[in-house]
Amino acid sequence: MTELPLPVDPAPSDASQTLEYVVRFGSMRILGVMSSRQTFRYGDEVVARTKRGTEVGTVLCEATPTALDHMTEPNQGRILRRLSDDDKRQWSHFDEKRDGDMQLAQQCVDALKLTMELVDVERILGGELLIVYFLAEQRVDFRQLVRDLAREFQTRIEMRQIGVRDEAKLLADYGDCGQPICCSRFLSKMPPVSMKMAKVQKATLDPTKISGRCGRLKCCLRYEFETYQSLAAELPPVGSEILTREGTAHVIAQDILSQQLVIKTDDNRRVMIAADAVISVTRRGDAGHEKSAKNSRAKKRPETGGDPNGS
Repeated sequence: MTELPLPVDPAPSDASQTLEYVVRFGSMRILGVMSSRQTFRYGDEVVARTKRGTEVGTVLCEATPTALDHMTEPNQGRILRRLSDDDKRQWSHFDEKRDGDMQLAQQCVDALKLTMELVDVERILGGELLIVYFLAEQRVDFRQLVRDLAREFQTRIEMRQIGVRDEAKLLADYGDCGQPICCSRFLSKMPPVSMKMAKVQKATLDPTKISGRCGRLKCCLRYEFETYQSLAAELPPVGSEILTREGTAHVIAQDILSQQLVIKTDDNRRVMIAADAVISVTRRGDAGHEKSAKNSRAKKRPETGGDPNGS
């Protein structure tokens, strides 16, 4: 009779194995890579040790190579434990004291007559640090203020000068879309946004309608910009001369998302056609280049009759 092999028990897992997670912490939604001996899932609230001290954080994901590729110089630290009921009570106590902390800090600023605007104060869970966020148009000497605040709060003080976008990130709630503002919900870094992005997407150029709570251009103008650019590159530019089954025509407008063109025919009719109806582009237009060249020629024209000595 053949003996069957006995089942082999799986090797015990290494309890000392170090795991790494991406954790968001602080009022400014700072991202850090935290080591841990425990396993966590998305959304778990933890107590972490960062370079600022002991503070509350939220686990976002495992620190995989793909996740790390999307982070530039992440903060380092380690997860100490899951957020306990005692931690929650202490954190709630600090939150209740925030208005009082702001008033006390403002009194210190007023006493020194400093030209700065306080935006927010933040205590970390361990109580070893108080961060003061402020706006200022010019450089401020706040050395005496730090000493006064350290005496009043009996803890280490960190002053952080921020911009109007960061102010919205700290204080604003909802955007025009009805959703929580992006910078407070998921953006960790403010992307550069330009008026060109609004023009390419055919958005209104009214500043009051394309500006966010911070008064700057909305960050969401950037989200689909690259898609619009790639789709626009597949269309003949405005000013191009094209050949269709109906004859030659000139492109006077683009509908990027629907991949259609508004053209002007030789008999001065304006019609909309699909991009695949274009047989060939006989002359490629570049309105931006032509305008730039025209402005350049206009600037040079007065110089041709001027005094060669520049007087």
